[in-house]
Amino acid sequence: MSEPGLKLAPWSRTQERLVSPVIHLMTWLNVWIYRLTGGRLGGTFLQGAPICLVTVKGKRSGTPRTIALLYLAAGDDVVLVASKGGMSHHPAWYHKMTANPDVEVQIGSTTRRMRARRASAAEKAALWPRLVAMYRDYDDYQARTTRDIPVMILSIPDQGPVTDR
Repeated sequence: MSEPGLKLAPWSRTQERLVSPVIHLMTWLNVWIYRLTGGRLGGTFLQGAPICLVTVKGKRSGTPRTIALLYLAAGDDVVLVASKGGMSHHPAWYHKMTANPDVEVQIGSTTRRMRARRASAAEKAALWPRLVAMYRDYDDYQARTTRDIPVMILSIPDQGPVTDR
């Protein structure tokens, strides 16, 4: 986290290439510990931000991949930020999720199926202050990159009308 008003320099290509595998390893370890303990360990990040596990299918392969992500609970919805630390490109999970929006979310020991969609500009503007209150660094990440960092909203899918048979 930087000092207020101090803008971080954009990531260089070399920095992105060096940091990305570290993020991948940290995420893999977090997923492993989270699953082992039902979220008792690995369930929060810096500043107490909550972590969930999201399983999304590969964009082309369809292979399920699980990633540990910070989340904001918004009613029954789960809100995620595709920040990747303010790097110049979206994280792989974002591309997978936009291609295959049906995901599985684990919070603690509870798992549920959800459907993902990108927040509209108005929804992002409404959610952003709450996201930054949860994890201050999001503002730094957005300031560090020229891309518009996507916010994803995961909702319980509509089951359709209930009918008697």
